[in-house]
Amino acid sequence: MSTGAEGLRIIEIGDLGEVAGKLLADAGADVIRVEPPDGAPARRVGPFPGDRPGTNSSLHWAHFNTSKRGITLDIEMADGLALWWRLVDGADVVIDAAGHGVLDGAGAGWDEASRRHDGKSLIWCSVTPFGREGPWAEWASNDLVQIALGGPMMSTGYDDHELPPIRGGYDHSLWMGGEYAAIAILGATAGFEGGMADGPELVDLSIHECVSCTVEGAFPNWEYDGRLVQRQTGRHSSPDPTPEWQFPSADDQYVNVIGGGLPRSEQGLADVLDWMESLGQVGDLRDPKYAEAIHASPMSPSADRRYFAEAIQRFIGTLDAEDSYRGGQNLHQPWAVVRAPEDNLDDPHWTDRGTFAEVEVPGHPEPARVPTAPYRFDGVTRQVRRRAPMLGEHNHEVYVGELGLGEADILRLAQIGVV
Repeated sequence: MSTGAEGLRIIEIGDLGEVAGKLLADAGADVIRVEPPDGAPARRVGPFPGDRPGTNSSLHWAHFNTSKRGITLDIEMADGLALWWRLVDGADVVIDAAGHGVLDGAGAGWDEASRRHDGKSLIWCSVTPFGREGPWAEWASNDLVQIALGGPMMSTGYDDHELPPIRGGYDHSLWMGGEYAAIAILGATAGFEGGMADGPELVDLSIHECVSCTVEGAFPNWEYDGRLVQRQTGRHSSPDPTPEWQFPSADDQYVNVIGGGLPRSEQGLADVLDWMESLGQVGDLRDPKYAEAIHASPMSPSADRRYFAEAIQRFIGTLDAEDSYRGGQNLHQPWAVVRAPEDNLDDPHWTDRGTFAEVEVPGHPEPARVPTAPYRFDGVTRQVRRRAPMLGEHNHEVYVGELGLGEADILRLAQIGVV
């Protein structure tokens, strides 16, 4: 068994594990996505090209299932269950993301796998909302529930706390769970390689626990100081209010300047003041009292610190957003334009790093651009190896070419609704 993704054969079933399967498939694993004969629910998640839903045209599906092969199978039918176990017998990993108790209820889950594979290497990664056991194990869930109950939502929103908390868009909880699952699977394969397990191994992954571990400063502030962080507009939540970070530019955009634009070093301060002076904007900011103020703790901002931040805000208001961004970055200041998502498609930095790949989407007149994994590993080729599979696209390849079924067998199974 390989210690990386390449060379692994993974069977993925259910929608909760799409991210883990995608990350591993793009890194070289042979991931076979198993769906019911009428298609996975994820195929019905938009958007769709031209707002015309279709079995194979979901852009959600196109993104989260790159590099995978796809087959259909009804595991609740006897013939389907028998085929399921033949698939599992030839796999290194199963990503069981069908929901709490679904596969176990059909005789296709971990309980049966642990019995059948006693003494054999198999990683069974169970991805569920709240884990396989515990008082919440059977609770209903979706992304909104996870982001709320796990904690991130309470830290996300606006300075005006009369407004409700804000949920980040587009299934962040599934990304959190999926990345933890991919890491856990690779860790388990390394364990098998080192001889740490002499039989099947269960990875019991709770999306709720993954989300709860991804709350930035909220947990340590409470655990160590007994203080709750407060939502703030466009910046980190904090126990105490901090200066604003997002300022309007001369061309009606916004620039995000970490820490309110207050430099974090003496050299940084000197550079910013020189830049402002070259444009006639430095005013009285060279007074030593401001250097003392901006290097004090941001948790208790003084009047001088606030004054400096307001001067930075006025300065940014005299520049176009791109000039503020490029000028600040040239001085090693963490400043950036607040972009619309589509503005990143032509970013030369992301293009140079191969951040996007073009994939075919049935029903779309031209390829769609989808993000690849946001990291690189030495010795690992990270790329989109094929577009997302159409419904049942690899049935013949897998069932006939790899499991050895005859042409008559696959036709009969299709006729009775098994595949």
